[in-house]
Amino acid sequence: MATVLLASDLSSLRHELRTMLEGPDLFIEEVATGHEVRDRVQRGEVDLVIVDMQIGSMGGMAVCMDLRHEESYGASEPVAVLMLLDRRADVFLARRSGAEGFVVKPLDPQRVRTAVRALLRGEEYEDETYRPATVRAAISE
Repeated sequence: MATVLLASDLSSLRHELRTMLEGPDLFIEEVATGHEVRDRVQRGEVDLVIVDMQIGSMGGMAVCMDLRHEESYGASEPVAVLMLLDRRADVFLARRSGAEGFVVKPLDPQRVRTAVRALLRGEEYEDETYRPATVRAAISE
């Protein structure tokens, strides 16, 4: 059974995520501040952190960078991070912070579950829902 830590200062968002993910194969824990994430991860047995980009006092980017810093000198075990983004423009920040995955709000249960499964398998996940369409010029002969 995998342990997933939900980090958001919005109880409604934590409830929404819990509803999307709850099942026999996942144990869900919640924290309301970014500062609580490191303490919980350092106690061990957290497989995935899902963090809101806009969590108060310590945003998702700061939380992820803090975890990566702690991992870099062995203070905590590596843990995958899934960031919940508010805007497509936040993709740069999610990538820069070292998050293994991101999902752009509004949250879709299928995309969230797909992202969680991918990260728990050790893969990465990038939400492409709002990616602009690629336009290719026709080549005439």
